[in-house]
Amino acid sequence: MRGIYTSVNDIRKRVYAEVAKLSYNYKEGDLSEMELIPYRIIPGEVSTYRESVFLERAIVKERMRMAMGLNLRKASEHAPVSTGAEECVKPEKYYEPPLIDVIKFACHACPDNEVTVTDGCQGCLAHPCHEVCPKDAISFKNGRSFIDQDKCIKCGRCMQVCPYNAILRLERPCARACGMKAISSDEFGRADINQEKCVSCGMCLANCPFGAIADKAQIFQTIQAIRSDVPVYAAIAPAVDGQFGPDMTPRKLRPAFQALGFEDVVEVAIGADLCTLEEADDFIREVPAEKPYMGTSCCPAWAVMVKKLFPDQAENISMALTPMVLTARIMKRLHPGCKVAFIGPCAAKKLEAGRRTIRSDVDFVLTFEEVKGMFEARNVNFADLPEDKSMHGASGDGRRFAISGGVAQAVVNVIANKYPDREVKIEHAEGLDNCRKMLLMAKKGKLNGCLLEGMACPGGCVGGAGTVQPIPKSTAAVNKHVKQSTNAHAYNSNYQDMLHDIEEGLFDFKEE
Repeated sequence: MRGIYTSVNDIRKRVYAEVAKLSYNYKEGDLSEMELIPYRIIPGEVSTYRESVFLERAIVKERMRMAMGLNLRKASEHAPVSTGAEECVKPEKYYEPPLIDVIKFACHACPDNEVTVTDGCQGCLAHPCHEVCPKDAISFKNGRSFIDQDKCIKCGRCMQVCPYNAILRLERPCARACGMKAISSDEFGRADINQEKCVSCGMCLANCPFGAIADKAQIFQTIQAIRSDVPVYAAIAPAVDGQFGPDMTPRKLRPAFQALGFEDVVEVAIGADLCTLEEADDFIREVPAEKPYMGTSCCPAWAVMVKKLFPDQAENISMALTPMVLTARIMKRLHPGCKVAFIGPCAAKKLEAGRRTIRSDVDFVLTFEEVKGMFEARNVNFADLPEDKSMHGASGDGRRFAISGGVAQAVVNVIANKYPDREVKIEHAEGLDNCRKMLLMAKKGKLNGCLLEGMACPGGCVGGAGTVQPIPKSTAAVNKHVKQSTNAHAYNSNYQDMLHDIEEGLFDFKEE
């Protein structure tokens, strides 16, 4: 539902904005303002969205807690919304599992994989739905078809033959969007996430029309770090183009984020250039000598999916550091003692940054949607901001990492330049369902010699759970920025000679 501004989006933005205000105005030891926020977001005595204003406020309270990085509570737990919130004041607080969870009393308990007859049924004389049903599950009541759900095997034959298209398959939207098949029903018919299967791609929360699924955020912690004496740098993902509206051009990113209190910005596309160079060399060296094929590394949900579902294929995924990590390491070398906040489209990046080996590189991860709440809290008007120079001159290929197919093509471009006699075949998939199918083919040996690009989200990173505009519009904005790049390909990167040392942390250098 990206690009359609709904009440769900509005409430999420208002929660993020209120949490941001709370953090900007925080005085040591005083979080009492948390108790008032639900009444500002849901004012009055009459409900607007649900059957009860009290239920609406209860849901907002849990959204607030998630936005501050706290765990959800059950409806049976009685405690002020601020209980345990003092933990949020710690800038070093990391996410505690689960990252993505269901606010149970916000869940509609949607029908899950149920074939049903709608009011469009005309009770026709031919009744082909009954004739084709292999389980005799369709009878007639009050002149209309009726499906016995206990007999129905969901084969869909009745749907195919109905001349009025009056038979539909109802699926829980979050479960349909989950490529890991990690969502089932609890004892009350509400959505339940199997955290052992979940890879935190966030497609469930992006597709729930009731806003019952949320992910934890570090808005409060990031702002507390900004208010400290430690400089905090914003590392902005390539998918940013267009996410904050037409007035936020690439040349306004620096002043916009400085208005939030960040020391400066850097585009993660420079890390994408370095990732491209490393994966190109790895592919030439390892395929087919050591590996039958190689998969790209930059999408954490894709990489974790491979480990969970295809553990015997995990060694074929590139070991190259992701653009987020490479960029963060550059900033830590440039500015010793600083903190780095990754700003991007992805929920899974939050878990990647929480890994023990990466925590020292990436301190915070925020989505575009969460940062939009911060801009609202600070009343930042993009139209009034001055234009600045572009950030760090990444290549067009590095910026194209945001789009499905862009990562693999960037690697191929480098190989064509450095190893012109080597031909590389590409396979890429977007969405975890398609990624799984691609891995099945690779496992059977049908993709030997190929470079595989897996993206968990539709359209690539531009379709991430933390994005706020339609995927085609985002894709067009990224392509426009790509054309404006001074350098077309990663092998023109100003940082390429430093790649090995950046990976190993062997040097310190001054910003150009």
